[in-house]
Amino acid sequence: MTNIYGLVLAGGKSRRMGKDKALLERDGQSQLERSVDLLSCHLDKVFVSAREDQADEPERARFKLILDRYDDMGPVAGILSAMDAYPDAAWLVLACDLPNIGDQTISLLLENYDGSQPFTAYASSHDGLPEPLCAIYAPESRAIVEGFVADGLHCPRKMLIKSDVDLLRQSDPASLDNMNSPEDLDGTGLRFAS
Repeated sequence: MTNIYGLVLAGGKSRRMGKDKALLERDGQSQLERSVDLLSCHLDKVFVSAREDQADEPERARFKLILDRYDDMGPVAGILSAMDAYPDAAWLVLACDLPNIGDQTISLLLENYDGSQPFTAYASSHDGLPEPLCAIYAPESRAIVEGFVADGLHCPRKMLIKSDVDLLRQSDPASLDNMNSPEDLDGTGLRFAS
């Protein structure tokens, strides 16, 4: 079977949050470290996706980085850059801003991946649409993603909506709730280090 590598997406600009979401901490551990640790429990190789200007940031520099080779494409820049670096691998892509993500969500995703579809993802507990930032991208998905990018589409969710996806039901509906603004931090126990 195809190797599955992990990719923690940490190259965002965190505009709505106002500060770097990857550096949010709970109990002395950053969201970035927590995400890498979670994937490392299941996968032999885990990388962090970052922009070139983030390569020397101390928290990101602790991990194996794949730097974006594409500009102004959002998460797709990181996903395509990983596919460029290891084209024969499947990629379990995970956003770094999911405070409720847990072992069960990752385990179930991996257990249900069989490579029969280009994408394996959870259906959102909010609207039933595919969740592209906790999903597995099969090697064959690369041509699909590249095709969408060539047509000017950079939104991974819209890509999955328009593609064949093995769509899974979430065992924990809150596991894929992300944080985009300071208001989203209420009740999470997360804070920025002072």
